[in-house]
Amino acid sequence: MLNKIMLIGNLGQDPEMSYTPSGKAITKFSLAVNRNTRDRETNEQRKETTWFRIVAWEQKAEFCNQYLHKGSRVFIEGRMTSRKYTNKDGIEVTAWEVLVENTELLDSRSDGSGAGGGRGDSGDVGPDDIPF
Repeated sequence: MLNKIMLIGNLGQDPEMSYTPSGKAITKFSLAVNRNTRDRETNEQRKETTWFRIVAWEQKAEFCNQYLHKGSRVFIEGRMTSRKYTNKDGIEVTAWEVLVENTELLDSRSDGSGAGGGRGDSGDVGPDDIPF
């Protein structure tokens, strides 16, 4: 069986990092992935946006929290998961999330973010360690 998803998009919000009671770091954020489509009737080009909920754990969580911010362009590789919960109205809901396995920053250094690329599986990567 295979469960793999690869996304390129922009963060819709700053990452939110917290810790579990056992001390594990977890970071969550939303990712907007755009796709250009063409209306069949009018032949007009449109942009379609799909939002994904992204979850990173431990070193990957710390990397995302440190280097990503609202608007960051990133490549996320991971796997889809679902979880069920009961919302405030008492209705059972299924939430779909992408668990991060790899993260690459796609912003250029000139955009002011201070980071030009890197992998989320490396906990000690700083802006000066990035080769481009």
